[in-house]
Amino acid sequence: MAASKAKVLLKAVKNISIRFCPFESNVSTTREFLHAISSETARSSNINCDVTVDVKHDKSEPVIDIIFDDGERLVMKGSHLTSREMLSFFNSRCIAKTKKLEDSTKK
Repeated sequence: MAASKAKVLLKAVKNISIRFCPFESNVSTTREFLHAISSETARSSNINCDVTVDVKHDKSEPVIDIIFDDGERLVMKGSHLTSREMLSFFNSRCIAKTKKLEDSTKK
């Protein structure tokens, strides 16, 4: 769970939808991602970010579907990535979008 200690900012995120079957062996990284974005620090970075979790017993593949404020969509499949990879990529996208938004408001 070391990856969940990474600082997560939800500033540029509109919606996060997480779907997984809890009984599959490949769900741990998706749960770690959920844990990281559910922290008090992460949630306080954007109280308007809607996080939904859909837990189904249908042997479905774990999927994280993210919609950013600018309408861009990011879909990550938890069975193919580590939680560190997911958090790293997610954070890099959030930081880039936040910086772009701050630059456009300065002009």
